[in-house]
Amino acid sequence: MNIHEHQAKSLLKSYGVSVPDGSAAYSVAEAVKAAKALPGPVWVVKAQIHAGGRGKGGGVKLAKSIAEVRKIAGEMLGMTLITRQTGPDGREVKRLYIEDGCDIARELYLSAVMDRGTSRIAIMASTEGGMDIEAVAEETPEKIQTLIIDPITGLQGHHARRLAFGLGLKGEQVGSAVKLITALYGAFVDTDASLVEINPMVVTGAGAVLALDAKMNFDDNALYRHPEIEAMRDPDEEDPAEVEAAKADLNYIKLDGSIGCMVNGAGLAMATMDIIKLHGGEPANFLDVGGGATKDRVTQAFKIILSDANVQGILVNIFGGIMRCDIIAEGVVAAAREVHLSKPLVVRLAGTNVEKGKEIMAASGLTIISADDLGDAAAKIVAAVQEAA
Repeated sequence: MNIHEHQAKSLLKSYGVSVPDGSAAYSVAEAVKAAKALPGPVWVVKAQIHAGGRGKGGGVKLAKSIAEVRKIAGEMLGMTLITRQTGPDGREVKRLYIEDGCDIARELYLSAVMDRGTSRIAIMASTEGGMDIEAVAEETPEKIQTLIIDPITGLQGHHARRLAFGLGLKGEQVGSAVKLITALYGAFVDTDASLVEINPMVVTGAGAVLALDAKMNFDDNALYRHPEIEAMRDPDEEDPAEVEAAKADLNYIKLDGSIGCMVNGAGLAMATMDIIKLHGGEPANFLDVGGGATKDRVTQAFKIILSDANVQGILVNIFGGIMRCDIIAEGVVAAAREVHLSKPLVVRLAGTNVEKGKEIMAASGLTIISADDLGDAAAKIVAAVQEAA
């Protein structure tokens, strides 16, 4: 789960991370009120969407008067902001963050992220703040410091000081940076975050070290421990199909292909996507209906898959262990009838009550292509989609 910049800053501030003062605004009037509550004489008006590159897309602007804040807020609210991360369709701006201006002397980069290779938290820092860290890693990797933190000891003072010295900080700046880095690590651990990124982290003209921007992502599987964070979720920033899938307890991620997939089990779902690609097709989604799928859940899964206009065919791949194949077959038949399915449908069933499941589909009168194994299923759906095209 992602949250907005203003939410991330509020959360990090509660852990002791220094951030500029600011407030969220959902209207021009609120933006003006927020600006008047700040000392000025320079304010920053920031569009709040779940995407980077806002500044390049016109989503971050300086204002030197309250009148200018009003004008910029009026132009920005409701605009479609297109950045490198939004894709060509962009995102509608529905909220702003009005922040006090900052005297920037240096821009740095700091983040904490889960390192899957070591199963530990990695702290990354760079002197190249304000840039895409991916570009820095590709072009000047020597400018990135990375520390892998042992979960037994956690972040130690010498870790934070090493990062601060590596960033070229001196004097009181080192102490400020150590405090910020330590607070960031604490926030990461306590909130079950998967990413905390400050880009840029700035040194002001007065020598203070601040988080000028902030991005936080969280492990969805741990949100039950953090209802206050889950309450920050903004459905408007998420794919509508993924939102509907979450309501139905379905694990769904939209992809760019044309073959919809409905599978039980994450590993089997990934294998299904792989074998579709092996046969020359492209999966349109990852969708795991889980081990306890019901007819209603299968029907909802079909509706979610077909909500993607790119889907030209569907592959259902079920291994009936806990999940009985006849229940899945009943769900498939009911769903196909309810949505008036006219696109190719290939079903591969294996496991508990598989023969009964096949009988249900055969007796349905629907055009359901049965497959004997996963390779056969992938070949059939790819061929069916190509033929339909």
